[in-house]
Amino acid sequence: MRDMHEGITVVLKAEHLGSVLGFPITNSLLMAWAVMLLIIGAAYFFGRSLTLVPGKFQAAIEWAFEGAIAYMTEVLGSERLARRFFPLVASIFIFIAVINELEFFPGVGSIGLVHAAEFLPVLRAPTTDLNFTLALAMISFFTIEVTGIATLGFFKYAGKYVNLKSPIGFTVGLIELVSNLGRLISFSFRLFGNIFAGEVMVLVAGYFLPYFLPAPLMGFEMFIGLIQALVFAMLTLFFIKLAIMDPHEAH
Repeated sequence: MRDMHEGITVVLKAEHLGSVLGFPITNSLLMAWAVMLLIIGAAYFFGRSLTLVPGKFQAAIEWAFEGAIAYMTEVLGSERLARRFFPLVASIFIFIAVINELEFFPGVGSIGLVHAAEFLPVLRAPTTDLNFTLALAMISFFTIEVTGIATLGFFKYAGKYVNLKSPIGFTVGLIELVSNLGRLISFSFRLFGNIFAGEVMVLVAGYFLPYFLPAPLMGFEMFIGLIQALVFAMLTLFFIKLAIMDPHEAH
């Protein structure tokens, strides 16, 4: 999306920049790669700087990690499971949070190429691309399902959704199955809708009141970006908890 001289242009689909070996490269994919490299680089240099006597920054990170593991242990009822799923939940939160915080940084959406008299931004926040949020939703969804099957066994886990003992049990199981499949839609559209709508709102505010509204709205949307990252990670955690619960306990 961009603010052109003739008005506001909102582009729902990520722009295609080129291809490598037939694989399409979009601006949202390019930014996702850049954020991954940034996070990996930060983790590498932070790991090299660890000391037995932590400084303030290291102590703050350790405190946050220990608090997160303690909370996950309380939710899952097992420290072993908490430590097993902590990398996934923490990675989802950090990845989405960094993307959302970089969304309004200079250069994102404003630096690009001109092709056929059309401006193509080189970088676009991946969370404003439905393909990206759907991919994240699929990672969470399949992790949840595989965890439930591995913990309870295939037939016991399937018993949550296929219950032939009574008409009521069958109906409840069918509703649970539809609700479970609906997580793919709710996961992806919740994140995409909130971030994309916020970006459009900032763009519209900058077009009509460029000297007053954009800065406060950007700050608010950056806060919303953190909240959405936390919501996505917490929903993944809670659905993992539901997946490993005994069917009778879940009901």
